[in-house]
Amino acid sequence: MRAFFAAAAAGVLLVGSAAQAAKPPASPMPSPADQALARDMLAELIAINTVHPQGTRKAADAIVARLKAGGFQDSDIQVLAPKGQEAWANVVVRLKGKGKARPILYQGHIDVVEAKPEDWTLPPFQLTEKDGWFYGRGVLDMKGDDVAILLSLIRMKREGFVPDRDIIVALTADEEDGDANGLDFLLKQHRDVIDAEFAVNVDAGGGAYLKGRRIAYTMQTSEKTYVTFQLEVTNAGGHSSRPPKENAIYRLAAALGRLQGLEFPLKTTATTRGLFTAQAGREEGQRKADFLAVAQDAPDPAAAARLGEDPFWNAMLHTTCTPTLLAGGHAENALPQRATVAIQCRMMPGDTEAQTMAVIVKAVDDPKVVVTVINPAQNSAESPPTPALMKTVQGVVSGLWPGVVLNPVMETGATDGIYSRAAGIPTYGLSGMFSDLEDNRAHGRDERILVSAFYEDVEFSYRLMKALSRA
Repeated sequence: MRAFFAAAAAGVLLVGSAAQAAKPPASPMPSPADQALARDMLAELIAINTVHPQGTRKAADAIVARLKAGGFQDSDIQVLAPKGQEAWANVVVRLKGKGKARPILYQGHIDVVEAKPEDWTLPPFQLTEKDGWFYGRGVLDMKGDDVAILLSLIRMKREGFVPDRDIIVALTADEEDGDANGLDFLLKQHRDVIDAEFAVNVDAGGGAYLKGRRIAYTMQTSEKTYVTFQLEVTNAGGHSSRPPKENAIYRLAAALGRLQGLEFPLKTTATTRGLFTAQAGREEGQRKADFLAVAQDAPDPAAAARLGEDPFWNAMLHTTCTPTLLAGGHAENALPQRATVAIQCRMMPGDTEAQTMAVIVKAVDDPKVVVTVINPAQNSAESPPTPALMKTVQGVVSGLWPGVVLNPVMETGATDGIYSRAAGIPTYGLSGMFSDLEDNRAHGRDERILVSAFYEDVEFSYRLMKALSRA
């Protein structure tokens, strides 16, 4: 779900002029041999169509073959899938450590969204290198990151490196199309295989550059969770030539009018307060004062109202609800017997489905408008951005990209981190990929990443994996 990261990073831009170079400056890279291996692995995965109907079995087999060639044994690797759905294969590999601490879990996915060749200017399921870019479906979301963490394991195996703790990598089959066969399945059916002290979600966080300037590196420590409600009005209907004052569509419209002005209570978390503090350092005047004011334990409502004029910052300060689907009536010459609207809410960490529903029912204020849940919430607590973890990650970031500051961030979208957090595993979004804020093509046509950004990701993932493996 890398598209959400682009929107998040866009909210944390540095003030001042940006450099004019089209690409960010070079950083430390893997060896030429490891670059060549990474490229070969990426080309192989991109060439395997893992759009949901195709499944991920072929990609899983290719990953297993790479791991075995890199020195891993059958006992280190498991390929798991729900019974009767073997095409949606998940790969779990473990690099055994010294047992000085509980394992660390790296989680990612190998499925991709649809890419129609007729819509692309280059073949989507073929890695193409052109003008310093890699093109192909999944290079950004997220086969590039998959290769980075797999090659990190292979490099450590080759070196004979034994971490203080086991390192587990789970590459899953079903993040883009519903999650039923992916990480959620592993947590429910094979928790012992992937249980860990904490997890790194490489499908979140990461770096952003703008006009050649590296402007941010974010660590996702929480994400809003969504729940979808339905508002429904029914009545007897009848012929449109004899309309009464009571009409299902009118009543539903009136309820929507009352919901339009609804604002949920102001709420901040350790993550968002850290983000607001960091953002204050990039602002001037009133905006600087406002960000400092909402970064306090008791945030200032007036400052929040000013910042909330921007939808991005409003979503960082409140649970939000909005209508997304509307339906009503069954014939143009008949009174509507039924009118419905779907209301999707994105809840702040700690808010619950029941609390959110109660706020909506109160705002609607009409017993004839029935409110029900049509897509229940998966609650997910914030993973605290502890000083020790922040220091470790900042050290790795600074080693590759001097001057780039680490920011904790709450994702307004959703990733598989929601499942690991709900299962009690603190989860942190940490990708080594830097992407262009003005041209993020995740899920889009001609998806691409800078060749240099890919190799930097490979190096970052290796260094971070080693650093986090320490007890």
